Amino acid sequence: MYKNGFLKVALITPKLEVGNPTFNVSVMLEALSNLKSGIALFPELSITGYSCGDLFYQDSLINQAKDNLKRLIDEHTFDGVLIVGLPLDVEGVLYNVAAVIKGKSLLGIVPKKYLPNTNEYYEKRWFNSGLDIHLKEVMLFGKKIPFGDMIFEDLDKQIRFGLEICQDMWTNFSPGNALALNGANMILNLSASTEFLYKEGSRRNVVVENSRRNAGAYIYVSSGMMESSSDTVFSGHNMVAIHGALRDEVFFNEPNTKIYQTEIDFGEINFKRRHDTNLKDALHRDKMDLHRIAVCFDESASFKFNQPLEKFPFVPHKYEKKAFEDIRRIQTQALSKRLLHIGLSKIIIGVSGGLDSTLALLVAHDAMTFLNRSPKDIIGVTMPGLGTSDRTKDNATELMQLLGITQLEKSIVAETLTHFELIEQDKNKTDITYENTQARIRTMLLMNLANKENGIVLGTGDLSEIALGFMTYSGDQMSMYGINAGIPKTLVQFMVRMYAETYPNLKEVLMDVVDTPVSPELVKDQKTEDIVGKYMINDFLLHRLLRCGDEHEKMSFLLEAVFELTKAEADLRAKNFLNRFYQQQFKRQVLPDGPKILDISLSPRGDFRMPSDIKVVVK
Repeated sequence: MYKNGFLKVALITPKLEVGNPTFNVSVMLEALSNLKSGIALFPELSITGYSCGDLFYQDSLINQAKDNLKRLIDEHTFDGVLIVGLPLDVEGVLYNVAAVIKGKSLLGIVPKKYLPNTNEYYEKRWFNSGLDIHLKEVMLFGKKIPFGDMIFEDLDKQIRFGLEICQDMWTNFSPGNALALNGANMILNLSASTEFLYKEGSRRNVVVENSRRNAGAYIYVSSGMMESSSDTVFSGHNMVAIHGALRDEVFFNEPNTKIYQTEIDFGEINFKRRHDTNLKDALHRDKMDLHRIAVCFDESASFKFNQPLEKFPFVPHKYEKKAFEDIRRIQTQALSKRLLHIGLSKIIIGVSGGLDSTLALLVAHDAMTFLNRSPKDIIGVTMPGLGTSDRTKDNATELMQLLGITQLEKSIVAETLTHFELIEQDKNKTDITYENTQARIRTMLLMNLANKENGIVLGTGDLSEIALGFMTYSGDQMSMYGINAGIPKTLVQFMVRMYAETYPNLKEVLMDVVDTPVSPELVKDQKTEDIVGKYMINDFLLHRLLRCGDEHEKMSFLLEAVFELTKAEADLRAKNFLNRFYQQQFKRQVLPDGPKILDISLSPRGDFRMPSDIKVVVK
């Protein structure tokens, strides 16, 4: 139900019989009997059905609804928080309410505030609005139950949720918006939403927008096809949106009870709320007179994700062509603007035959095409060193020939050996000095060549390398413009693959580049992933750190779940990533300019600001 910030939520569209609370609660009890979730959310008026019409006036229906609510409380075996809808008579006035249950206790009752009364809706005929009422509690089952505005909170786990009922979310300033400004980080909506042409899109937009305005999660569940179809059909549309993005969406349009379970990451939600300056300016400005109801979500001994987390969070999995073209446009536009600013210089680029330099070269070619300039104004330089392989060198040469750029080959072997003599380095000792000497000589060569050719050195390093500090200080760490600085390694692979699909004449060489093991080739047969670990895992952890604010324990837990690592392996991977990340900040402090591509960046002038001498050690 709950583990490391993740809370399971079940969205349930039940089989029902309109006007038959006994049947409907029996269906609920069956649905809950084996359900393992932190919250179970049923639709609006789910105990009676939404479309009872003037039957809502009848004592028999109102009393049956209340009796079966009591039956539900007494008989259910669900461990989490249970939320159902029903009509409730309060001192002779009928309200459309949501009842919140935990264990054998009724924690609170929230009335619907905004009652639709146009087109197919006629709610004001039967129900009273929960707006501007002075009742704070009602007597029910011999106890005083909180009534009205309320936030349910587990303070230890920083989970704070409030409720809306259907139409409440469609208003200009919804009850959920107010609850969010009073601390709620999740809003649950019990709905009975009718369906007609194009309403699906409008409903989705409202849910997503409310999640953005609330700076949190918005959970929406609707009744489905078993509601009466006398004049309308009900949507069965269930959605989860977080911070302005649709996370999950299902349509339940079957005659049986359907359950969709998902996990809400409150660590991510609270991390993003702390970053939201608009929210911070508005939070707690207008304090509501509301109940705060304590709830407890127990830590689960075992926790399995119903919706698997994405292994490649930076790589587009839908609308791939559009994502490729958008990234390509941003990079091309950024480089073109830089060239226009400094007077249309030539581009000097070290071409290794690896992924990063390949993408940088393709972007450089696009920029020259955009500026109506000759590709010959790109000077590609291969710089064979002590660890260069024939495969990468051949791929670099072939790619430059196919693109029609100016090619140079400058071996750095002799210069490297000269430097070894100057600093009295054993040429057979393949240590960090052996490697970094070559990296710095390559950068020095490119910089000097840029002076000679009136050009700029185009950096090739990517966001993953910047995060891990896998770059030589004053070597490949430095350039005059870092075109790949906003793109993680897994996204670099995606971009090169998409270029291969776009340009058939380049496909063979580009796909061989993708298939080549990542390596700086400073030592024979060197493989980067043997040193820093799989980029697939490092990029996943980078996403969790910069987007969700995860710490070591949560990262380790997720690596076990997502990549099926052992606990020891996951712990080591997370620890190594975090230690490298924090220890290498000094290299990031002096990074050259480079365009932001994703919603995250490690620019010391932009998204990520931290002193070089920060002391964070994960043991």
